[in-house]
Formats: sequence, structure tokens, C-alpha cells
Amino acid sequence: MAYCNEAFIELQGAYLFAEIRNRIDAYKKLHSNTNIISLGIGDVTQPLAPVVIKAMQKAVFEMGNIETFRGYGPEQGYSFLREAIVNGDFKSRGIDLEPSEIFVSDGAKCDVGNMQDIFAESSLVAVTDPVYPVYVDSNVMAGRGGKFVNGNYQRIIYMPCYEECAFKPSLPIHDPQIIYLCSPNNPTGSVFTHKDLTMWVKYAQQTGSVIFFDAAYEAFITDKDLPHSIYEIEGAKEVAIEFRSYSKSAGFTGVRCGYCVVPHALMLETQSGEKISANELWNRRQCTKFNGCSYIVQRGAEALYTEEGKAQVQATINIYRENAHMILEGLMEVGLTSSGGKNSPYIWVTVPEGMTSWEFFDLLLQQAGVVCTPGAGFGPCGAGYIRLTAFNTPENTQEAVQRLKKLLKKGES
Repeated sequence: MAYCNEAFIELQGAYLFAEIRNRIDAYKKLHSNTNIISLGIGDVTQPLAPVVIKAMQKAVFEMGNIETFRGYGPEQGYSFLREAIVNGDFKSRGIDLEPSEIFVSDGAKCDVGNMQDIFAESSLVAVTDPVYPVYVDSNVMAGRGGKFVNGNYQRIIYMPCYEECAFKPSLPIHDPQIIYLCSPNNPTGSVFTHKDLTMWVKYAQQTGSVIFFDAAYEAFITDKDLPHSIYEIEGAKEVAIEFRSYSKSAGFTGVRCGYCVVPHALMLETQSGEKISANELWNRRQCTKFNGCSYIVQRGAEALYTEEGKAQVQATINIYRENAHMILEGLMEVGLTSSGGKNSPYIWVTVPEGMTSWEFFDLLLQQAGVVCTPGAGFGPCGAGYIRLTAFNTPENTQEAVQRLKKLLKKGES
């Protein structure tokens, strides 16, 4: 008899977004004619930029010609894209990185979940609360979670994020080996300042911790004083790994492409005290478990860094920003407190008094045909909140806001 990985048994219930789908499907069975509008799951609605389509079409034709056909590509990503990333995302902001520090993948979610492979099973992990579920669940699967007791995993360090502190975490009481930070934050929409990140980098330097910095939504930052990368902070290359995505900024959710940055300066340690390059370990992991992102997709991603590509992507991002503004105005009109939405595609909303986040989810679904994401699914500190996203079409977003206003104003009368 083969034995299972018993760490999986510690996972709690259905994955958040699977549970949302189940509730939507159950509602649809009883109300098949209802037009449901989702402001919940963060999938995008705008099509790929024309420059991306053109580049991918060209790459498809190359794959059909014996002279230009490509088989297995480099596990780390093609040099043309890694160089475009270094120049377009980092050197343009005064950050000096090498292409060999860039690892192209099929999405930031995979990298965030897999990066802990190169860390010891005994590593203590710190996460914000509320938190993107993948940070927690992937470590539970790896055996770092311990037992689930009173809403928390015993071996995971939770850093509560309260409204009074702009939903930003304080330094953990116990020193972890891995710290997950996300800015702009999913789900709360909060964004770290240079001062905030400087504090975290100094803490990591003092404790030997490694920061997993999720910057998947950095393209939505509009305030010029806010950092887009943790590497804007001095010393961050020695303590941080950064994750990036094309999913939300360029519509690659169904195409799949992202990347992570593992600096050469970042060193891990063996039990005997030997220093080991995190870059070399991750490279070894990728060469063993990953065959690389599609050539066709990488050519599409490369096109994003052209002047034409940047302009087309910005036009798409502006649509989502307008959606966020529309949602914020509607929430203000019905008196619901919210944060985010200005430098983030996510809006974090306080539910009406006397309701739980799942109860408010059911109310919006059943009475307005609008889907949100219950904050309780992001951790204990998410109770009493919901998350809305700006990724639907302008028409659907406007209709959803009107439904919300009609429902909640009716509830007041």
C-alpha cells in the first residue's frame, strides 16, 4: 500500500475560489435566467494587446517552418525575453539586474507556490492575515503548516493586518525564515511605501529571513512615490525574491507567463553553515521539474516591452482603473467603508454591521446577481470584509454597481 502525503490532509476544506464556484453553480441551477456579474475572482476581461497577437502569430509561423522551428527551450526562459525584462522592468527604474537572475515561468502563482522547494522543511513561514491562500496552502502541502487549530496553522506565523494600520503588517514576534509580502496587496489593496519596505529589508538582514515579494499587481500603481519593486530598496538583493506576472496587466491569465527574480547576492545556508546560492538552487529545481514556458508565449511577452506594446497595455490598465473608480464611488454612495482601488485593482470592503463575509456574499449573489470574494476565505482577519475586483468589463462593472446600490439602498429603507 502506498502512503499519501499526510500534509495534504491538513488543508482546510475547498480552495476558496472553488467554493465560490460551487455556490455560484448551485444558484444557477435554481435561477438559470439570472445574469450573474462577477466582481470576485480576479480574472481579466480585456483581450490581448494587438502587438502581442501579432508577435505570437509570427512565432506560430516560425514553429511551422523547419528553419525556424524550436523544440525544448531554456528552462530559465529565452534570452530575448530575460533581457527585455531586465531593461524594461528594472533598469528603467534604476535597478541593476542580470538576465541570469530572471527566471521565466508559466505564471507567478506557480513560482510563489514552488519557490519554497529550495528551503528546508523546518523553515518557519510568516504570512500576512488576510493572505492570498496559495502562500499558506503550498507550505502546508510541504509539511510546514502543522495542525490547524482555532482557525490557524500552528507552525505558521500570522501577521495581522488591521484597518487602523492601513492593513499593513507589523514585524513578526518570532523570527521566520520565509516572509511573504504582497504589494499592491491581494486582497486588501494596500501598498507598501519605501519606508515600509526599508523596514522589512533591514529586518530580514538582521534575522537572516528571506522575503518572498509578490509584485504581481505593480502595474496598477499610479502614485509616483510608491515603489514598484523591492529592489528599489538598498540591500534587498541580499534578502528578497520577487515575483512578477503578465496576467492582470496584459491579459495573460489564459496564456500563462510570468517570472521571478532570484538575485545572485541571495545566499542560503546549510545545517553545517555552508553558504549556497539561492539562484543556483532555483536553477537546479527548474531544470529538474520545468521544461520552460512556450516560445510562442514568450515572444508575445517580449512584445509588451516595445513602445507600441507599453501603450496598448496602459490603455487596458486604464480601463480597469476606471472600473475601480466606479466601484469606489458606488460604495461611497451607499456608505460602505472601503480601501484599495487607487493603486490596486482590488477593493477591500467592510460588510454591513451584523453580517459575516459569507452571509454578505450570499446576499449579493442571491439578491443582486453579483459575485464578490468573502474576506473570511483569506484568513481570520478577513472576517467582516469582502474583496471586489476591477477586472470585469466597464459595462458589467457599471451594471454591478447599480445593482449593489439598488440592493443596499433598499436595505436602508
